[in-house]
Amino acid sequence: MEKEYVELTELLGFLREAVEGNFPERFWVKAEISSLSVKANGHCYMELCQSEDGVLKAKVRATAWRSRWVFIKEMFRTVTGSEMAVGMEILAKVQVVFHEVYGLSLNIEDVDPDFTLGAKEKKRQETIARLEKEGLFELQKRLRLTALPYSLAVISARGAAGFGDFRRHLLENEYGFVFDVSLYEATMQGDSAPSSIVEAFRTICSSGHLPDAVLVLRGGGSDLDLACFDDYAIAAAIARCPVPVFTAIGHDRDHHVADMVAYSSVKTPTALADVFLDCFISEDQRLSTYESRLLLAFNSRLSMMDSRVALLDERISRTALACIAAAEHKVDLAESTILARTGLLLSKAEMKLSAIEEKIAATDPRNVLRRGFVLPLDARGVRLSSARGSKPGDDVRMMFADGTLECKVEKVKEQEYVEGEI
Repeated sequence: MEKEYVELTELLGFLREAVEGNFPERFWVKAEISSLSVKANGHCYMELCQSEDGVLKAKVRATAWRSRWVFIKEMFRTVTGSEMAVGMEILAKVQVVFHEVYGLSLNIEDVDPDFTLGAKEKKRQETIARLEKEGLFELQKRLRLTALPYSLAVISARGAAGFGDFRRHLLENEYGFVFDVSLYEATMQGDSAPSSIVEAFRTICSSGHLPDAVLVLRGGGSDLDLACFDDYAIAAAIARCPVPVFTAIGHDRDHHVADMVAYSSVKTPTALADVFLDCFISEDQRLSTYESRLLLAFNSRLSMMDSRVALLDERISRTALACIAAAEHKVDLAESTILARTGLLLSKAEMKLSAIEEKIAATDPRNVLRRGFVLPLDARGVRLSSARGSKPGDDVRMMFADGTLECKVEKVKEQEYVEGEI
């Protein structure tokens, strides 16, 4: 039995009439851009999707024809400062279309850039609330920066102009201060920025040698270019870093969640370089103040010591003069005493010498001989005090006052010595 059927084109035609018939008007749809491609002919082809907790719930193709895409692209850039890109949540005015070959798709006729900015702000507030709930929001503020931060870990893109400005301003400073700057490269915008920056923090914290501070540098850009710095993962990595984190992201009007949780934030890389230069300048000024105070105290002490030395010199001079006068008086007294005693001693010595001279004169053999005595001498000229020891034939001399007789002993006649006899 032959079954009834319809041609595929007929079926899809029914679907087209049903779909387009039920959605004849344009309406606004909220969705996330999951892919975006602009072809050489100027048409923009996208895929829009919706996810919940990381699970894809819906997806559809969308097209912005060249005539509309030129307007949409320029208007979006003017309002947001950024190009439309994958990952953005947009509010698009679309028309539902169904084609028998290409299936269901949406023709994009307009995009509300204010909605994209609003969605970004909503997500930002949700990130702040989560950080506060987890106790991470004020964690960095409890840290203390060392007085002279020398070792600095910088998270930035190597060729970034901001990083170059920072290095020149810091390392070529006019004071000659020296710093150790290490670059940890990371992607600083786009979908891959959060994971790249978090990985840089992980590398720094696991290096085994923590720096004095970590610096996150990113020059200016559009709001959407800098949207990654409102990301929870980056903010949490900053908050949990064990050393102070400084940020220099965007311009004066920008203030991101990363800035809020950091130890401190400034608006430009050169301003951040000034933060660390100021630490050394302040310490240098403090040391200069101490130097001035020490020099003043030293000079004051020297002046005081000079005064004391002068006073001591005066006192010593007076005391010395008094001592010299007293010594001179003592010397004079001693001289007088010595002269007196010397005179007395000389007189006594002279008297004693005279007595000795008289005694010598009295015992002088010549004087004895003059009194008639004879001095017998042997052949050697030695006085003979006894006849004993002499023998006949010995030469003897007999010394008289007026001459000497040369004699020979002819006979020795000994006799006993009688005490008292002459």
